[in-house]
Amino acid sequence: MEKKDKIIESIVWSIALPGFSQLLNGRLIKGILFVGLEIMVNVMANFNEMIRLSFIGNIEDVVSHTNYQWLMFYPCLYFFAMWDAFKDAGGGEEPYSYLPFVSSAFLVTVGIMYSAQAKIFGIVLGSVWFPMLCVIPGLIIGFSLKIILNKKHR
Repeated sequence: MEKKDKIIESIVWSIALPGFSQLLNGRLIKGILFVGLEIMVNVMANFNEMIRLSFIGNIEDVVSHTNYQWLMFYPCLYFFAMWDAFKDAGGGEEPYSYLPFVSSAFLVTVGIMYSAQAKIFGIVLGSVWFPMLCVIPGLIIGFSLKIILNKKHR
């Protein structure tokens, strides 16, 4: 398998469940830790119920079922596990390659804080959809900063 393919596979497995990629790469302690933390935060934040309610469009119940104090741990755990899988697969050799992960984790966390009030076209998207949309500007900012800093670095 090519290095690029392994990096993509690692990120995709981490998107599915933080820790899966580490388990597949033989990093058992890290993998078990990430999976365990993901399950704990998921349960404590009521995340699966939030996802279910979001898919059926019951956003008011999503907001009321959300445990924000636990949910705010999720983006950092999620993106750190993804970054770790990316590094284990051979990615991250270029300076500042962590910035898209960090900026996405930050903006998704901020998105969670504002998710009960934030409206797009007059619609409250709630604690699942709005933070997910925050990944897009997080990636844009992170990749932009990486490009700018790498140009200054050279």
